[in-house]
Amino acid sequence: MPPPLLFDLSNIDLNGESLFTKEDILGVNPQDYEMRQLDGILWYNGDEHYILGYKDLTDDEFWIRGHIPGRPLMPAVIMIEAAAQLSSFYVKRIYGLKGFIGFMGIDKATFRYPVEPGSRVLMLAHITKFRSRKYTCDIQGLVKVGDDYKMAFSTTISGGMV
Repeated sequence: MPPPLLFDLSNIDLNGESLFTKEDILGVNPQDYEMRQLDGILWYNGDEHYILGYKDLTDDEFWIRGHIPGRPLMPAVIMIEAAAQLSSFYVKRIYGLKGFIGFMGIDKATFRYPVEPGSRVLMLAHITKFRSRKYTCDIQGLVKVGDDYKMAFSTTISGGMV
């Protein structure tokens, strides 16, 4: 059974316009081309350290050809990369941290539901610990199935100044 959601989604327009677009994200995060795994930010609460971002999977993802031919599935490592990019965006844009933020660790990663091309992966994040050069973040990835959302993954990651 998946854990409860990090925050309530009922008051957030999950299909609305992004607060921050791909171009805004590229201005903060250096990942580009195949490694750009964050498409937009729908909502954030800077007081409580929550953020909601997403990745829209297309039929042109670089991993489709080789990751389970005939039934492409988003690799777990790419899910984690997307989560790391979301948390990095938050600490740089919302907290104003300068310089390059690197991925430093992962804990308690669980993968529960397959993510396929054509899906939007919603990523809920909560910065649980922040120091001047390092942070820890809980992240959950959701994918829409029918009229509901299923938890595709959950993890805790850490990042910091490199």
